[in-house]
Amino acid sequence: MQHVLVTGGAGFIGANFVHHLLTHTDARVTVLDKLTYAASEASLAEADPARCELVVGDVADPEVVDRLVSGVDAVVHFAAESHNDNSLDDPSPFIRTNLVGTFTLLEAVRRHGVRLHHVSTDEVYGDLELDAPQRFTEETPYRPSSPYSASKAGSDHLVRAWVRSFGVHATISNCSNNYGPWQHVEKFIPRQVTNLLMGGRVKLYGTGENVRDWIHVEDHSSAVLAILERGRAGETYLIGADGEKNNLDVVRMVLRLLGRAEDDFDHVTDRAGHDLRYAIDSTKLREELGWRPSYEDFESGLEQTIGWYRDHEDWWRPHKEAVEQGYAAKGQ
Repeated sequence: MQHVLVTGGAGFIGANFVHHLLTHTDARVTVLDKLTYAASEASLAEADPARCELVVGDVADPEVVDRLVSGVDAVVHFAAESHNDNSLDDPSPFIRTNLVGTFTLLEAVRRHGVRLHHVSTDEVYGDLELDAPQRFTEETPYRPSSPYSASKAGSDHLVRAWVRSFGVHATISNCSNNYGPWQHVEKFIPRQVTNLLMGGRVKLYGTGENVRDWIHVEDHSSAVLAILERGRAGETYLIGADGEKNNLDVVRMVLRLLGRAEDDFDHVTDRAGHDLRYAIDSTKLREELGWRPSYEDFESGLEQTIGWYRDHEDWWRPHKEAVEQGYAAKGQ
C-alpha cells in the first residue's frame, strides 16, 4: 500500500489510525473529513505534511469521493456520526453519513477496484445481560437499539452486500469502546478526566453498573492495520482487549489516578436507552492474524490517557464549556 485514503481521519479514532499508519508503514495518507464538531485539524498537526494531506469534504459527496478513491491503493472508512445521545435528538446526520456515505464509498471502490476496510462498532449487536457469560462474536445476530447503532448496522450490511453482489474487496471490523488521546470531551472518559483537571467533579450516569469493554485506541489502530494488510476479503473481525469494566469502577479509577477520593463523584440522570453491557470475543482476530493488544492492563492505558489530557489542555479546553452546558440541560 503506497497510498491510503482514511475517511474521518481527523476524528478521534481516525486521527490515531493516521498517526499509527505513518509511524508503522511507508504509505502516504489522504484524509477525507467533513470537520464536524467532533473532528479537529489539530489532531493531525503532528503528522508529516509530506506524507499526509487533509481534504475537507463529505463522504456522502460522490464527486469528491470518486476523485480521491481513484488515486489510492486502499480505503479505511472511519467516517461516522457516533454519539448515541445526539442520534436520539436528530437521527438525520447519522443516516446521511453512516448509510449514504458508506454507499457512496462502496460505489467508488467498486468502480476503481480499490481495497476497502470498513470500521464499525459492537453496538450493532445490542447489549448483553450484566451477569451473562456470553460475549459478542462474529456470528452474533444484529440487534441495534438506537438510530446510531441502527445506521452502523445498516452500513455493515451494505458492505457485505457489495462484497457478495459485486465482488468488492472489503473487510469489516466491529470494535468495543475506545479511549485514549484526541477523544472529544463529550465522551465518558475524557469528560470525567477534564472535569477533574478543571477542579470540578465526576458525573456518573445512574448507578454506574453499565459495563463497557474498553480498548486503548492505539490497540484498535494496530488491529485495523493487521486486518488491512492480512485480513481475508469478505470477512468480519471483532476487535477487543478483554477490558470489561463497569462505569463505577472506571470513575473510581480515574479519581484515584488523579489523587481524589474514590467516592468523590455525583450521580446524574441516566442516559436514555443506556445499553447494559458490551463484551467482545476477539479470538478470530488473535488466532487468524496473530494480533495482540499492547495495553492489556486497563489502568496503565488510562494513566497514559490522563497524562495526555493533562499535557494538551489547549486542545480540549475550547470545547469544554459548550459540552458541559449541553449535559447540564439534560440533567447530566
